[in-house]
Amino acid sequence: MSLHDDLHTLDGDVFVSPRHLASSTFTGDPALTPLLDHGWDLQHDDLGNVYVNSPDRRVRLGYLPEGEDDGLWRINAHKDPFGPPTWGVCFNDRVPTEFVQAFTTALATAYEQGPDAYLARPVTGIHEHDPFLAVVPLLQQGWEIDRPRWGVFAVQAPDGLAGMEFTTGDLDPEAELTTRDARWQLWAGKSIDRPVWYATASTDTPVALLTAVTQCVADPAPLPRWRQDTLSYIEGMAQLTPIVPPQPPAPTPLDVQRAAASRRPAALPAASVPRWSTTSRPALPGPRR
Repeated sequence: MSLHDDLHTLDGDVFVSPRHLASSTFTGDPALTPLLDHGWDLQHDDLGNVYVNSPDRRVRLGYLPEGEDDGLWRINAHKDPFGPPTWGVCFNDRVPTEFVQAFTTALATAYEQGPDAYLARPVTGIHEHDPFLAVVPLLQQGWEIDRPRWGVFAVQAPDGLAGMEFTTGDLDPEAELTTRDARWQLWAGKSIDRPVWYATASTDTPVALLTAVTQCVADPAPLPRWRQDTLSYIEGMAQLTPIVPPQPPAPTPLDVQRAAASRRPAALPAASVPRWSTTSRPALPGPRR
């Protein structure tokens, strides 16, 4: 959301910057809409959890406010609808909703392109599928390369309050889908060990989907939030700037002319103008003595 957008449409009274220090808006609609607009099926259980399936049932999203952990969003893709997931992504309950929406928007596009897009495995050295592409948007905004520990490539935000890690080597496929021990992890907070929000992606998650998220994270424009809703941003870390209502447009020359005319005193009515009578003449002054 740009500072130049119509401020009347913003859902908030403050801008949060940098945007990785915002948090969830606590409504799933914006992130569900891109899939529902493409004909995906929505169901829900008695607890209020929502499940969205692609038409071929090969891609599934769960929005799980009543789930077993803080993994609010879980998205899996399958080569075989009845087989294990090919890749899985998780966003916890504090991830800015705009970042999830960026992912689901890219997912809807990839699904329309077919399995070669939404099941495309990352391949080092292949331009469109090189994992490094997912990091480029962050580097372009000043994030710095880091080597926090052996076997991990990372980039860190300029303020040190967000990062993205890529773990090398062999990983447990099941653990990637159910824990934070995944190939990719994006986070914000004081450290990756104590993140306020985090997102994980397994080894075979398509690079285009990851890049859609990092492009959204790297966008320098702030995000609108409500000051009193302190859970909608990372309190004590985020910079809050009041959203100032737009000023009225400068008056045109015609506006100035009309305003001046409205202030001009009205002419006296004709009945109040003194006139000489047609039947009498005014008395002439007498001679001076």
